[in-house]
Amino acid sequence: MKNVTDSCVFFVHWPSAGSFGFNTDILATNLINLSVVFGVLIFFGKGVLSDLLDNRKQRILNTIRNSEELRGKAIEQLERARARLKKVEMEADQFRVNGYSEIEREKMNLINSTYKTLEQLENYKNETINFEQQKAINEVRQRVFQQALQGALGTLNSCLNNELHLRTINANIGMFGAMNEITN
Repeated sequence: MKNVTDSCVFFVHWPSAGSFGFNTDILATNLINLSVVFGVLIFFGKGVLSDLLDNRKQRILNTIRNSEELRGKAIEQLERARARLKKVEMEADQFRVNGYSEIEREKMNLINSTYKTLEQLENYKNETINFEQQKAINEVRQRVFQQALQGALGTLNSCLNNELHLRTINANIGMFGAMNEITN
């Protein structure tokens, strides 16, 4: 605080021009020194500073220009990618539709083939059943015929005696002889 009051007192008692000496007042000398340094910097550094600012401005403009070019290329690539995506989506939809129609066609073919196979199996089954029925019927007929024949033979053997047996044989020989004369 003393320095501030001293500097104020110093301004009131300004020494006359022509004397040269060291000013020990720090505040007064710093302001003068700073104004001198700023003046020199502004005078001599103006060109350097403006060149630095111009260079920086050019680099920024070049960066912006390059960014705009890259942006344009990116937009162009994006548009190509969108077009390609749209084309691929259309092809995928077409494959999907074709695939679904192919699946439906194969499904119908498989169903039809299965129905035909089932019909054939049904026919084979029916034929097998008919064959087995006919076979069973024929076996039953043979057994019935054999049993009837055995029964008839048993009845004939028990009823026939020698005299009846000879008369039957003579009657049959007579019938054969009559048939033989007719055919000659």
